[in-house]
Amino acid sequence: MAVQPYPTSTHWGAYRVDVENDRVVGVHPDPRDPAPSPLMANTPDAQHHRTRVARPAVRRRWLENGPAPDARRGDPDEEYVEVEWSRVLDLLAAELDRVRTRHGNAAIFGGSYGWGSAGRIHHAQSQLHRFLNTIGGYTRSRTTYSHGAVEVLFPRIIGVPAANRLLHRAPSWERIREHTELLVSFGGLRVSNTWIASGGRAAQTAGPAMRAASDAGVEFVSVSPLRDDTSDDLKCTWMSLKPGTDTAVLLALIHVLFDEGLADTAFLDRYTVGADRLRAYVTGERDEHGTPGGVERSPEWAERVSGVPAEDIRALAHRMAHKRTLINVGWSVQRARYGEQPLWAGLALACCLGQVGLPGGGFASGYGSMGNYGGGATPVGLPRFPQGTNAVDSLIPVAKVSDMLLHPNEPYDYDGERRRFPDIRLVYWAGGNPFHHHQDLNRLTRAFGRPETVVVHETHWTATARHADIVIPATTVLERDDMAASQGDLALRAMPRVVSPHGRARDEYDTYSDLAERLGVREEFTEGRTSGEWMRLAYQRWRSMLARRDLEVPDFDGFWERGRVEMPGRVEDEALMGDFREDPEGRPLRTPSGRIELYSETIASFGYEDCPGHPVWLPGPAVTDTGSEGRARPLVLVANQPRERFHSQQDMGKYSAARKVHGRAPLRMHPLDAEAAGVSDGDVVRVTGPSGSCLAGVVVDDAPRPGVVQLSTGVWYDPSGSDVTCVHGNPNALARDEGTSSLGQGCTGQLIRVRVEPYEGDPPPVRVFAPPMGITDIDPAG
Repeated sequence: MAVQPYPTSTHWGAYRVDVENDRVVGVHPDPRDPAPSPLMANTPDAQHHRTRVARPAVRRRWLENGPAPDARRGDPDEEYVEVEWSRVLDLLAAELDRVRTRHGNAAIFGGSYGWGSAGRIHHAQSQLHRFLNTIGGYTRSRTTYSHGAVEVLFPRIIGVPAANRLLHRAPSWERIREHTELLVSFGGLRVSNTWIASGGRAAQTAGPAMRAASDAGVEFVSVSPLRDDTSDDLKCTWMSLKPGTDTAVLLALIHVLFDEGLADTAFLDRYTVGADRLRAYVTGERDEHGTPGGVERSPEWAERVSGVPAEDIRALAHRMAHKRTLINVGWSVQRARYGEQPLWAGLALACCLGQVGLPGGGFASGYGSMGNYGGGATPVGLPRFPQGTNAVDSLIPVAKVSDMLLHPNEPYDYDGERRRFPDIRLVYWAGGNPFHHHQDLNRLTRAFGRPETVVVHETHWTATARHADIVIPATTVLERDDMAASQGDLALRAMPRVVSPHGRARDEYDTYSDLAERLGVREEFTEGRTSGEWMRLAYQRWRSMLARRDLEVPDFDGFWERGRVEMPGRVEDEALMGDFREDPEGRPLRTPSGRIELYSETIASFGYEDCPGHPVWLPGPAVTDTGSEGRARPLVLVANQPRERFHSQQDMGKYSAARKVHGRAPLRMHPLDAEAAGVSDGDVVRVTGPSGSCLAGVVVDDAPRPGVVQLSTGVWYDPSGSDVTCVHGNPNALARDEGTSSLGQGCTGQLIRVRVEPYEGDPPPVRVFAPPMGITDIDPAG
């Protein structure tokens, strides 16, 4: 059979796959994409890899002993038994019914993080949530690992609508090119991050748009411990600082503005509250509690903390005050202890400059963090698969999953509330991999040992699947029909099925439909529709919504035949909070004061020592830890997003594998640090952090500043070694499991204090790319 090309879309963009004899044999870019992501090269290997989950499988100990907590979950030598679909659906339906009857629906945790597919209909999170809502509800998670601190802090200080616009309606790169003179980004502007969007992207426009802005004269400053956090072709100035000290630099910049009369006091008086408290703090008149006699947060003080020369801080403040300046605090910066503080300080700096609400000026959080940030907006909305209503009012911040499982019924603080963790008996996970996102993987494994049952839908035998009692094989995006688009996308794309499902894998919709039938709610879940009929209905509802705004798109058949439809109603905003700036009395913010809260009485009333009422300097553990004793000096590890894959997806693929060192994650070290540790390029090293250790392969590189090493997230967690937590190089094995603060409880996995030393002896092999034991056995009872 001749090779046939087919269009598809994933989180890393739209491209074509070549299919021959029902197998993906190649990939190539969509010809309309100006800068396609190289991640597509991982697809052929991943689609047919031996770690695909081919049939329903049940962990042998659970099958033989029944539901119960089990510390053996996740053991690399645990055996699984393949069973027939009828058998696994009967087992799972009975277990769901047992848990909800005996313990209530709040005892079911619906742990889908939603990254399993870019499709609008076969969206793992929506599918799972609709099913669980149909059977009575579930405990859910709130916020994200990517920007949990942003999601909680900004509704408090700029109001919910403005906070939503901050994340989803940022001024476009085209407007930046037209209006911005200086863009200062804390956390850099990493192009590889912009390859990713939640619903994919019809074309990769962020990288070319950045270059166009630079060519048009926009000046870029990257404040980061990594020189290559921003591309060289942006003609960018690198301001190198110690990891975790962004807030110190931001406060020192504010100090210069107040000290030298450069702050826009008229703006502060009209549009903000709390500027007097902030000024007293940075000038040393008062401490964070308002008590006289604080520390002056001057450039000289910030130099001692951050390593950034005081004269550079002062010069940057002058440039900001005399140019149309946009302050960007990337999501990476807030993924650390006290992550709310650089966000709040960044907004405060933009307010002191008086440029919030002006085209090309003000504050942003997300440029260089995701591909659709600054790529326009689609305020009319997108086709959606309805999730229904959750009858259970039980939730946790997403980064508290280990605490929830390990400490049922215990209290914790979150966003001004004193809440209690639910007592979870069954974890139902689909479309995500917490062993990629979460910190302290030893602790997460212990947490996964506590429920009575863990259910996972997966395409591959990931670490999460290997911690499950019941593993349900799911189809990939190439094995089903769907459609894709993300917020602000250029087009809605058809995603036709191009190969047959692997083994006995099924669409999750069909799995849930059969489960719903066993639980007596099939009609409520399906409403009498197939997944294909839901896709048509979602498209038609979207089309009708567009028509009410005099926007036209073809009918579904016309769309499917064309393969895409250009997105109607797209807008490219010029400024965040521009309407508020124009009329602060007539269009106030939805905050207690109606203004931007540089000091929040509400947050101050919570009494959180780790998040007071205005931005302050709180040194996190990456700054204050001294490291364990040993001959290797302590270093700060930056655990950023990988260039080689999206999260942990398709880690076995060609593009990801080619960038490993001896089959392990690459650890970048400055030449001075490599020499001090006694290691060379290509060596296998042990990296030890507060919570565990991992092996990695050294890459000597002068892009990290001295004292900093970089190890990306996303390699599959492999605990098969006897003397290391992960033999493959997952940095989450090293990190503490703690929240950003009592306010946001966001993820803190970005910065880790570590030691690096040579690994003595032959390193243990990486075993995660072989299926678990026993899965070729067929259960005779099935």
